[in-house]
Amino acid sequence: MSPADWLELLRLHLTLSPLAIGGAMTLAPELHRALVVQHAWLSEAQFQACLTLAQATPGPNVLYIALAGWTVGLQATPGPLLQQALLAVLGLTIALVGVLLPSSLLACAAGHWLRQHPQHRGVRAFRQGMAPVVVGVMLSAAWLLARSLDLCADPSQPVPAAIAVVSTLAVWRTRMNLLWLIGAGGLIGAFGAFGAFGAFGGLGGLGGL
Repeated sequence: MSPADWLELLRLHLTLSPLAIGGAMTLAPELHRALVVQHAWLSEAQFQACLTLAQATPGPNVLYIALAGWTVGLQATPGPLLQQALLAVLGLTIALVGVLLPSSLLACAAGHWLRQHPQHRGVRAFRQGMAPVVVGVMLSAAWLLARSLDLCADPSQPVPAAIAVVSTLAVWRTRMNLLWLIGAGGLIGAFGAFGAFGAFGGLGGLGGL
């Protein structure tokens, strides 16, 4: 990657950061478009792996952005292991600082103002209006995963599609811990029944976030 590419990586995360309303997962569709489709810094499988691993790991959802930045840096330039490790840390740092700094400053400023005007008509309208927007963005992230796994285009995969639906319903209608779904997906994937099933746990997890 050239210096211009690193600056572009930083610009991408800085500009997307204020749009992280409802959590970092809402940025997944646009990050996928930029990192996988537009710049080809990550493959489809690598982006899915970042999402799924972040869902299976305790911690904030923004972890998948850190993993994506790490992977971009790791494969930026072939070279000695130490050099690749340093570039991976650079990619992780750029991704995290870029996505956290603007949204954190905006959240602090907005939170201070909201505490002073909790009953303002604009505040109530904003909260009510943003709820369906956040749900829609989360559904778009789930749709993105489904498309990447050819669930929508390949009718020969009814079983994985059914499992994805069941996972989504389980998250929606029960209080089942997401780790059970992710673990089941990984277990079936390990047995080789469906090579990409591990990502379905992440898909089910997206429905509950």
